[in-house]
This record gives sequence, C-alpha cells and structure tokens, in this order.
Amino acid sequence: MLKQSLHQKLLQKLSPQQIQLMKLIQLPTQAFEERLKQEIEENPALDTGKEEADNFEDSLVNDSDYDDAGNEKIEAEDINIDEYLSDDEYPSYKTQANNYSSDDDEKQVPYAAGTTFHQSLKNQLNTFRIDEEERSIAEFLVGSIDDSGYIRREVIDLVDDLAFTQNVFTSEEKVLKVLNEVVQKLDPIGVGARDLKECLVIQLNAKKSTANRDLAIDILEEAFDHFVKKHYKKLLDKFNINEEELKGAITEISKLNPKPGSSYAGNNKIAEQIVPDFTIRIIEGQLELTLNSRNAPELHVSREYNNMLKGYQGSKDKSKAQKDAVLFIKQKLDAAKWFIDAIKQRQQTLLVTMNAIMHHQQEYFLTGDERKLKPMILKDIADEIDMDVSTVSRVANSKYVTTPYGTKLIKEFFSESMKNDQGEDVSTREIKKILENVISEENKRKPLTDEKLSKLLKEKGYPIARRTVAKYREQLDIPVARLRKEI
Repeated sequence: MLKQSLHQKLLQKLSPQQIQLMKLIQLPTQAFEERLKQEIEENPALDTGKEEADNFEDSLVNDSDYDDAGNEKIEAEDINIDEYLSDDEYPSYKTQANNYSSDDDEKQVPYAAGTTFHQSLKNQLNTFRIDEEERSIAEFLVGSIDDSGYIRREVIDLVDDLAFTQNVFTSEEKVLKVLNEVVQKLDPIGVGARDLKECLVIQLNAKKSTANRDLAIDILEEAFDHFVKKHYKKLLDKFNINEEELKGAITEISKLNPKPGSSYAGNNKIAEQIVPDFTIRIIEGQLELTLNSRNAPELHVSREYNNMLKGYQGSKDKSKAQKDAVLFIKQKLDAAKWFIDAIKQRQQTLLVTMNAIMHHQQEYFLTGDERKLKPMILKDIADEIDMDVSTVSRVANSKYVTTPYGTKLIKEFFSESMKNDQGEDVSTREIKKILENVISEENKRKPLTDEKLSKLLKEKGYPIARRTVAKYREQLDIPVARLRKEI
C-alpha cells in the first residue's frame, strides 16, 4: 500500500567553498602549487600577479553575488555588471605587501636522470660470454630483482614465467646455473640473492679469504639461526672458538650490506624533496613565525574578462551570443573569487594553527631540547584557536616547519601526556627520549630487560609499567634486550 507523508529533518551540508577550503588546507606546499597551476589552467578568469592591471581588484564579487540558490536560472539581464567592475586605479592586490626579496627564493639544484638500478645490471650482462637462451634467462632474472637487490621468488615459479611470458622453455638447473654464475656476479655484490643468508655469504666469498671471514661463512651457513638470535654461547660451543675469534667473525659480517640494491648510487628512485610550509626563527630571544611565500600567491581576475564585461555594458544592442558570454563570464568570475577567498582563508588557518602550536611548545623552540616538549593533542590546539579538530589535523599531518634545529613534521610536536611521580603532566616524547638515552648508555654485554628499564624509569620519576616500556621501545624501533647483546 502506497501512502504519502511529510517529514522534517535538519541537515548540515558543507558548501562547495568549504569543501574546497578543506582540500586546500591539507595540501603541503608542493601539492598546493600544483593545485594552483591546475586551477589557473582550468579557469581563464584567474591570473597571477605578474601582469600589469589597472582597472580591477581581487575582490570583485560580493558573497551574495555568487551564492546562487541551487538550480535557480539566472538571466544575463539579472547580473549587475557594475558589481563586477571597479574604477579603482590601485586595486587591493597591488597594495598588498609580500615581505620577501628575491634572495629569499629557494635555489634548487636539478637532479640528474642517471641510470636506473635495473638498467645498470642489464648493461653489465654485456660483459659476459653467454648464449642467447642464457641471456634471455639472465635478463628475466635481473627484471625479477627487487629494489633491495633480492629475488624473492621460487625457482620453479621463475621457470614457469619464462615459459609463459618469454617463450623460453628451460629447467630449474639451467636457471640456477645462470643465477649463480652470471646474475650473482653482478655489481653491487650480493644482488640476486634469494634470502639474507645467501646475500651475506655471496659478499664474503667475493672477498679475500682470511681466518675471520672463513669462520663468518661457516657461522652463516651452519648456524644462521643462532647468529640471528645472538646465541653466542651456542656458537662458541659449536665451533669450539673463543670470544675474540667470534668477535672477529661478527665484525666481518657487520661490514656487509644486507640490502645491496639500496646502495646503488644511480638508483633513480625519486627523492622526496621537502618544502617547509613555515619557518620559525629566534630573534633577540623571541620566536618569529613566517609562512613560506610560495603559500601566498598573488592572484587576481584576468584583464580580458574585465574588458569583456565593459564591452557588454557599453553595447546598446545585446545579442544572444553576448548574453551567453556574460553568463559564462559570471560563472568563471564566481569560481575565481571562490578560489581566491579559499587561498586567503587557507593562509590564515595555517598561520593561526602554527602560531598556537609554536606558543604551546615555546620552551622547545627556544632550546631545541626534546625533553621540553609539552603534552599536546589536537584538541588542545583546536580549543585554543576555536576550530575543529579535523582542521588542526589537516594542518599537522602534512606540513613541515623549519626550525633552528632542523626541518620537522608538525605532527611530531603532538604527544599524549602521563603523570610523573610529582603529579605533573609530562609528554610521552620526553619519556621516550629518556628511555632512548638509558638504552644507549647500557652495558651491551648485559643489556637491560624491559623490567629493569621500567625500574630505572621509576627511579627517575616516571612510573610506567613494563608493557608500556615495551610499547615505547617498539615505537623507537629498538630490539629486545637479547638482540641488543654484544660481545
């Protein structure tokens, strides 16, 4: 049975401008510049501040002019052209001061293209005397090497792929022969290994034989698990050696590269280039915050669009084509004004948020001592600047700031709080720093267990449980006591 009913409900809906602003805020500097270029290319009404312009200003449209009522149809006669034009000889964008000189521009050194890691390996195959089938197998194996320098696939799978993709029908023995005699002889030494043990043994075999190196090979081949787990007592008993001999073998192994592929200088992996969004300087004992000038572009509405509106206003007989053109121009002008306003709000949001973070962590920025970092969560800053937590999160997650102590990711200044033995709130970052210092100063022959670390921290005034010590240790990427042991 069908029936009609009337319901009333309240919905909160973001305007297109709010959505655009949120997207712009979360962009770091380089991504923001790309977004800016894209908008300028897509909207001919937008222009940069590099051209001369005398008869228009960057605030051409009032909010009421572009807040159209949904699907309401707009006629050309309904547009007040005067509101889109300005007789001001000095538009506001010309009077804005951007206190940066040409000396502040960052000079970037271009990266050389170089030769890729895999291309270098393929080029080296030309130095081997091998037949056509072996070359095809060798090239396929080189293509199967990952960025660390390993082939992490079973030989039988490689044989099947050679048949299906390269139309090369061969055997496991032939593939292993090419792998051992050709691919694993390429530079850097160790590439083409199927696991860590094989990688280390290949590197040791390529060196001149010595007592320490021969012992190191024996340890890796016959007692790899004992070595990895640092069961030194078992190694001493198994090989009937003393501590000095074991120490010499371990020293040889420690000189090897567990990821030979990553050591290739010509690897063309794109290096991530960080462009800081903010700069904090200490001037006469006071902190000064500046926004990267690349985040403050000078935009205005194109001169041509201004002239087109003037031409339409001055014409007596307005054709249908002219009316359609004016509607198109209004649409582009509205979009341009939206974008310019969004950029201004983005700049203000970034500065207000970072200024609050800077003052909250003032002691750290003045001293550089991580132990001075105060507990700070997103809500603390959001409440202080009267903004939503999600807005602060967008600023913190992807933005960098240059400080006197290096370039830092802003989210690194946030941390949870814990109470010390005096009842004061301290940052978990401070506790992690102290934990790191305690571990670095421990006796490596008898590393401290998590239980002992917990007792030491309690003695220093930080009452935390053993499981909390384990959690912080893992976050600091520090192994358990047994794996930190040295002889």
